[in-house]
Amino acid sequence: MKNDAQASVILADSQFLITDAMQLLLKAEGYRLLGVAKYVFELEKLLQAEVPDLLISDYATVDYEGIDAFKSMMQRFPGMTIMVLTNQLIKADLLGLSKLGIKHIVCKTIDRDELLMALRLAIKGRKFFSEEVMEVMMDEQKRKVSNMEQVQLTHTETEIVKMIAEGLTTKLIATTKNISFHTVMTHRKNIFKKLGVSSSSELIMYAIRSGWIDNIEYYI
Repeated sequence: MKNDAQASVILADSQFLITDAMQLLLKAEGYRLLGVAKYVFELEKLLQAEVPDLLISDYATVDYEGIDAFKSMMQRFPGMTIMVLTNQLIKADLLGLSKLGIKHIVCKTIDRDELLMALRLAIKGRKFFSEEVMEVMMDEQKRKVSNMEQVQLTHTETEIVKMIAEGLTTKLIATTKNISFHTVMTHRKNIFKKLGVSSSSELIMYAIRSGWIDNIEYYI
């Protein structure tokens, strides 16, 4: 993906205080702002004109028809990264966004330095959930961990969990560990079964809550 100075951005949010502040910040940091949308039809026009490297949007303030609207955009514009910037920290919605494949969810109370870091990581394709978002999302995993006996993973399984948290694909994990793709898939299935999780996001949250992975490693 392009570096920060070359990255193009579209803002989609109906709160003018947010869009005005974000416009100033993005321009000051050298991002190329393609436009601002308050409504879905305005966003569609901007996307038809030019697909940005990064879409920053709040699903709660723009008139989307639920979070599935992001799924449609991800399918139509696979090269576009989506960052959700919101104050609606509803667990079901956040988990739903994560399961859709949204890898960047940030609370609007985030400070300037952390927001700039989130932008840089998004442009680089690295995952980032702000601390408030992670706390809400991990609440469910906290309950699961407290209600079941601590599960023991093998050394290899623990390494694979860390690689998944770093965003490595199954193919890259296989190459890094010099094992077959099929072997990695078998390890993944065993890990998911042991922990009772069904997605990589759930796996990472479980691992953080259990202390297997430092949450700072996951953010950065």
